[in-house]
Amino acid sequence: MIKVENLTVSYNNKRILENINLNIKNGLIYTVIGQSGAGKSTVLKVLAGINKNYKGKVYFNDNELDTKKYCIGYIPQNYGLVDWKTIKQNILLLFNTKYGKKAINSEFYEKILKKLDLEKHLKKYPRNLSGGEKQRVAIARALLLKPNLLLMDEPFSALDYFTREEVQRLFINIWKQHKVTTLLVTHDICEAIYLGQNIIIMSSSKGKIKKNIENDLFGKNPELNRELYKNMEFKIRNLLKEEKIYEIK
Repeated sequence: MIKVENLTVSYNNKRILENINLNIKNGLIYTVIGQSGAGKSTVLKVLAGINKNYKGKVYFNDNELDTKKYCIGYIPQNYGLVDWKTIKQNILLLFNTKYGKKAINSEFYEKILKKLDLEKHLKKYPRNLSGGEKQRVAIARALLLKPNLLLMDEPFSALDYFTREEVQRLFINIWKQHKVTTLLVTHDICEAIYLGQNIIIMSSSKGKIKKNIENDLFGKNPELNRELYKNMEFKIRNLLKEEKIYEIK
């Protein structure tokens, strides 16, 4: 379990997060939703070890979170690919950085490539790929680490509607096989419902958590469950009624 206690973050004397408390159960996907400036990405950066300038405590299985001890996969909004490296080099980059010359699990590597349909792209460069293909590379790179924690910041926002649906389904299928603890930031209510077993609602008022909703609609087709989705969307909108009104996509 990941436990966040009284997490407070400030930038230039402006409070971004204030006394956030959160328990994240192992092996589940949590989606985080809130308007711009609510501190969603800041939470991920703290958990990823990128932002170390905070007050409060972060624990992983009762031990203070140590990015050297635990393996954390982080997918930023722009995919984080290196333009001058091939797709194969990009996929292996984090693994090689963390584990050095340690032999990679070839069977697992090939399995990830096949599941994400990336075998034919290994010699290409990021500029040769579509947005959906770049996203698959970013997911492959993170999953190859076999992370204890996977952090995803607006991972599908740059994709067109049909590509986004396809990659979302693919992500869920892969997650079901490995059950990595995941925190996924999104601005899309429908996406938060579809991908989150728990939905964390953040307020822009000093970066606080308004609600953590257990979600029975995780992975269920929105088109086949329209009424249930509509009810959950209404519930989330009510929680955000003092926040920015979100467009359902």
